[in-house]
Amino acid sequence: MAKILVTGGTGYIGSHTVVELQKKGYDVVIVDNLSNSNIEVLSGIEKITGIRPAFENIDCLDYVSLDKMFEKHSGIEAIIHFAASKAVGESVEKPLLYYRNNLGSLINLLELMPVHKVPNIVFSSSCTVYGQPDVLPVDENAPIKPALSPYGNTKQICEEIIRDTIYANPEMKAVVLRYFNPIGAHPSAEIGELPNGVPNNLLPFVTQTAIGIRSELKVFGDDYNTPDGSCIRDYINVVDLAKAHVLAVQRMLDAKNDKNIEIFNLGTGRGLSVLEIIRTFEAANHVKVPYRIVGRREGDIEQVWANPEHANKVLGWKATESVEDTLRSAWAWELKLKERRENNK
Repeated sequence: MAKILVTGGTGYIGSHTVVELQKKGYDVVIVDNLSNSNIEVLSGIEKITGIRPAFENIDCLDYVSLDKMFEKHSGIEAIIHFAASKAVGESVEKPLLYYRNNLGSLINLLELMPVHKVPNIVFSSSCTVYGQPDVLPVDENAPIKPALSPYGNTKQICEEIIRDTIYANPEMKAVVLRYFNPIGAHPSAEIGELPNGVPNNLLPFVTQTAIGIRSELKVFGDDYNTPDGSCIRDYINVVDLAKAHVLAVQRMLDAKNDKNIEIFNLGTGRGLSVLEIIRTFEAANHVKVPYRIVGRREGDIEQVWANPEHANKVLGWKATESVEDTLRSAWAWELKLKERRENNK
């Protein structure tokens, strides 16, 4: 079976994608610098699939080490590129870190692909490229708006870099996957979202507050033009999201994509507010989540959710997990982490 490189493969979405790739028989090589993940994730992957993936502790900004990695693991047929800094709020405070990391890592990979005869790349993009859309739900033909954060801008620029590179190198192909908001964990509770330090995403903050690690959850704004005043997002189960990457890789390897670059929105087609997520989490798991309304957070979009029809029809992918089951999986993962901490005392 084909050999696939997954950058950021010990991260949240990356680790779940590695599991789904291995389930389909792919040979996986992970590159990760562990800046926002943990080496123990490899054991979680192995517990689920019975296979420990090849792992290289490399920063994608390190061109020389990446080059050597391609030589060591020859025959890679496709790359799934997750490795990037990803916190909207942090990007506003540290823009140069985001530009250097997110643009530089992609440029290194694109330069090395022709050298090592790797023709295919799947790029982890984001619905942030749409800014605040004029029409909801948002499809792939929606205009790209000026980014509201440096993070969002890096995704826009990365897509432009890929487009220009593919145009100049017609032997290369790319699939750009624009995610909406991934949540949840693997149903085995062996892997899930585990940010280093204070979480930037909603769900880890919800689960950490519910279990008592955090005293309260801050809800950024209740004065938006939405039914309950809080921001609305399209929350997608991380395993559903991971499966889309496998389909994207398979599509390129089977030469089914007649275009050199294809773009797909990955979402459920349903928008849920922050307060709805909190209430649904509490009801699904029979726990309380103390929260407090605070001011708006710079860089946040008011509301966005996907029109996933293009991915449904062309990629053959659909989000199938319910939000309740997804929130239950997130809580099961948090309980598993608590158990680990207590066992390590």
